Amino acid sequence: MIEDVFLHGALALPASRRAILGADRTEIPASLGDHAILIARDDPWPHLLPEKGQKAEGIVLRLDLDGLARLEFLAEVLDQSLALVTVATEAGHRTARALVPIHPPSDGVKPWLQGPWSVQWGATLAATVEDVLALQGQADPARIRRRLRLMMVRASSRARAVAQPAPATLRHDARPGDVATRSVRQTYANFFAVEEYDLRHARFRGGLGPEVNRAVFISGDAVTVLPYDPVRDRVLLIEQFRPGPLARGDRQPWLLEAIAGRIDPGETPEESARREAVEEAGLVIGPMHFAAGYYPSPGAKAEYLYSYVALTDLPDGSAGTFGLAEESEDIRGHLIGFDRLMDLTASGEINNAPLLVTVLWLAANRDRLRQGG
Repeated sequence: MIEDVFLHGALALPASRRAILGADRTEIPASLGDHAILIARDDPWPHLLPEKGQKAEGIVLRLDLDGLARLEFLAEVLDQSLALVTVATEAGHRTARALVPIHPPSDGVKPWLQGPWSVQWGATLAATVEDVLALQGQADPARIRRRLRLMMVRASSRARAVAQPAPATLRHDARPGDVATRSVRQTYANFFAVEEYDLRHARFRGGLGPEVNRAVFISGDAVTVLPYDPVRDRVLLIEQFRPGPLARGDRQPWLLEAIAGRIDPGETPEESARREAVEEAGLVIGPMHFAAGYYPSPGAKAEYLYSYVALTDLPDGSAGTFGLAEESEDIRGHLIGFDRLMDLTASGEINNAPLLVTVLWLAANRDRLRQGG
């Protein structure tokens, strides 16, 4: 069975089409009359909605049963249905299936502008479509829908990894075929997720090694920022309870840290740092200096961190208690001088990698920052 489908918005992007189809197919430009592609408030997914006198542009593709099943699965995850519509093409009108929202947004909608939207959301939503479809047959669509925002965090991380590759001058410069993945399974998914990979990878002595099983904790990219006042020569640290040290058996699960948080989909790392500074410390930070980008625990976690030092006015009284109640955050701020910061680092009381990395960067660049460099 072959059926025509009308794809619009995010689904018409080449990467999304490949995820749905498994390969490139011939596309036919098409439009749907008395409809528009609209964006709702706080929702980057474009919706196909009735709009008298408007015309929604998209493409028509022919899908076989497997492609239709993948599209139906995606539609259920997105809380949409495949409706019959009549679209116009150069060759005339034809009937096709199109994704339409089951619960259309009722307010705050605005026209979808492909150019600006693609810059902010194109790569992220295309990667999200790919990740969702990889779960077909593994997870219930309703459960995936509840995690969709978290999956977009992961997808935006994948998009950044592709767009911002790190150099490979000393280490092995990976080529296609250096990693052969036989299967990927999502064995746990709640706020975070765990994936298991059965794979073979290139060996230094040549050829692919034997198949190995590896588990990876999926959390998405994050950002840390250390506010530093170069005039008063002091920083603001935050303190909060962390379950990781508790699970390890550490009797001191309250840690001193830099301000930190997950990078929301659609945000840049810098935008995320400024938002987190307000949420976790009530601070509007100034110029930001990039300290490092790194994997804190690459043997088991997919997380990648962007760490910054931000020049900030830190007068007396800047520290307090902060955090978002809806996220059960309980955060205390500490204003400390640079010498005290180094003492805490040397004693081991500062014992988390992002803050240690940032403190070492600050120690190496402190004189320059204090001189206005």
